[in-house]
Amino acid sequence: METVELKVEMVAIHEKRLRKSLSKIKGIEKVEVDVNSQKVVVTGYAHKNKILKALRRAGLRADFWSAQNEILLNAYACGNYTNFRFNNFSFFS
Repeated sequence: METVELKVEMVAIHEKRLRKSLSKIKGIEKVEVDVNSQKVVVTGYAHKNKILKALRRAGLRADFWSAQNEILLNAYACGNYTNFRFNNFSFFS
């Protein structure tokens, strides 16, 4: 069984579209959606590229979850984003 973490840009009404598009794929056991952090965790036997392609076909902007997403989410949650630098580029100045 494989777990795929995705970053999906969505608002609350897109969750229904997301679940509907993933329900058509065979092999998916569980879908967890966190609307606040825009993170979707899919567990099952489906290939990760097939999952990503299904979400994009549904009109959702999706990409694989990366370490950068986790860093930005934690910095935003802690309120430490005023002097936040990533690769010598200041995001919030």
